[in-house]
Amino acid sequence: MKTLVPYFLALLLVASCNKDGGTDPLPSTPQLLFRSGFEANTYMDEIKDSYQVIRGMDDETGFSWPIKILGSNFSGIHRIEDDGGAAIENYMDTVEGVNGTQTTSLYQRVNYDIGVTQTPYQINNIRENPRELYMSYWMKIDDTSLNGPDNWRAIWEYKTKKYNTSRTDGFRMIAFIATDDTGTPHWLLQGDINPTEPIWQVRNYQVPIPREEWFKVEYFLKWSEDSDGYASMRVNGNLVAEHYGATTNRGDNLDFIILTQVYGNTHPMHQWIDDVEIWSGLPQ
Repeated sequence: MKTLVPYFLALLLVASCNKDGGTDPLPSTPQLLFRSGFEANTYMDEIKDSYQVIRGMDDETGFSWPIKILGSNFSGIHRIEDDGGAAIENYMDTVEGVNGTQTTSLYQRVNYDIGVTQTPYQINNIRENPRELYMSYWMKIDDTSLNGPDNWRAIWEYKTKKYNTSRTDGFRMIAFIATDDTGTPHWLLQGDINPTEPIWQVRNYQVPIPREEWFKVEYFLKWSEDSDGYASMRVNGNLVAEHYGATTNRGDNLDFIILTQVYGNTHPMHQWIDDVEIWSGLPQ
């Protein structure tokens, strides 16, 4: 696989040269758009219209929930087919954190499935396509799901506006933890125009999948409908997958981002999320 660093250096070089051979200003320094570890005055609202909204200011970072980036006017945890509440759990949980000290984290669990039961944290109604976007957080998953062949668990994704209506003009990028037909677990990053038609897939069997321990996941995106687009996924600093090429389809605009997801075909499944960061490019 190619590495991210040469690509990023090449990107800076391209950005500094114009068609006449002159130089243009380098891209501005990436800006921190959001950071929170669910501490201090953050809390979760009651269920309303199938959503639970996280609110309040994280006094340790100065950022307030809900997340509002790229022109979004609504973010929250979407409870999809929750069977009247019984199939899904979402709450703030105090646990031992990454550094061995007590921390507040987001706990999410799907107990069973009644169709497409899932509980994603969605950043909805996005009005601006990102030039670049970096998202990271720490997570810890159970060790009871994903045992056996042909299992899968989605953990992050985004969709463009026509994805759910066109099946030809939209685009989705999605990250999975999966097992193959022998039951071997691996990471999977995929771009598709509908769930049954991947445009590309990258599978990684080399980077271990931690169970019942914290690991850091990072996503980096360069938005483009052409060959200069780019996407990557890292776990604990290790490159899991990367894609060179379009990150949308036929110019379709970004619709929503699923920052965290609990959705799959083995149940029950749960996870903890902590220390969310979102930047307008790779942090320096």
